[in-house]
Amino acid sequence: MIHGILNVYKEKGYTSHDVVAKLRGITGQRKIGHTGTLDPDAEGVLPVCLGRGTKLCDLLTDRDKTYETVLLLGRVTDTQDISGTMLKSQDISGISEESVRAATAGFVGGYEQIPPMYSALKVNGKKLYELAREGIEIERKARAVKIYGIDFIFMELPRVKLRVQCSKGTYIRTLCHDIGMKLGCGGCMEELTRTRAGQFTLETSLTLSEIALRKQEGRLMDAVIPVDAVFEDYPRLTVRKDWEKTAKNGNPLPGKAFAGMDGTDHCRGNVRIYDESGQFLSVSRWREERDEYHIIKMFYVPQ
Repeated sequence: MIHGILNVYKEKGYTSHDVVAKLRGITGQRKIGHTGTLDPDAEGVLPVCLGRGTKLCDLLTDRDKTYETVLLLGRVTDTQDISGTMLKSQDISGISEESVRAATAGFVGGYEQIPPMYSALKVNGKKLYELAREGIEIERKARAVKIYGIDFIFMELPRVKLRVQCSKGTYIRTLCHDIGMKLGCGGCMEELTRTRAGQFTLETSLTLSEIALRKQEGRLMDAVIPVDAVFEDYPRLTVRKDWEKTAKNGNPLPGKAFAGMDGTDHCRGNVRIYDESGQFLSVSRWREERDEYHIIKMFYVPQ
């Protein structure tokens, strides 16, 4: 079984679930999960976890993202993107580039965003888009998201291409809709590309056909990112041989359990823990009040 992460370039027309299904066929294994939904019309970075790497799915979904999007002003749709039914069309001759820049800048920082009806969020066990397709619209609570930055790539009104850096859970089509509403002319998302998800970037992503070719040529493992690479910024600790069983059972560990540490020194914050053979065991965190490391996520699986 393959354990790790593939940085997939999701092409237009595929759902995130389609990508997982295709990869199951390419790799011949079932244990695969994606790290955050991309709409079928969107494209770009979609990290996919395999084997023990599936334990990373929640952690990777939580990472910040970067998108490039085209905002089309003067048009409002029921899905907040170009694929939806048009609800309103408005002339934008009175909208200036300066007003677009000012309105957009107002969304940088903390932002209370109302999720769109056409989304996979569940209410009473039913996805919102399923209700929307039945013609049912329900009230949605605003959720706190954060926009770290918005850069203008080009502006040729009614189109504005933006680069958006944001927190998890941000709907870029809703951001486009909200910018349009703030301008008073409406707007929807015309294009969307995710260029970064956490540490995974567009430049190192592979299409499904490229991954399939590597599999045929016996080079697939060259593209698989090891599980522990996700935590490369954390200090690395090696557990002493006589403490290995304790570590592999998921128990707390004192500082003296690690090679090169005498029990009085320790690394604060999150750390990567390995056994003496170099096998990645867990991500743990020092707890000052307990004077020991406690597991955040266990990756060791008994053979």
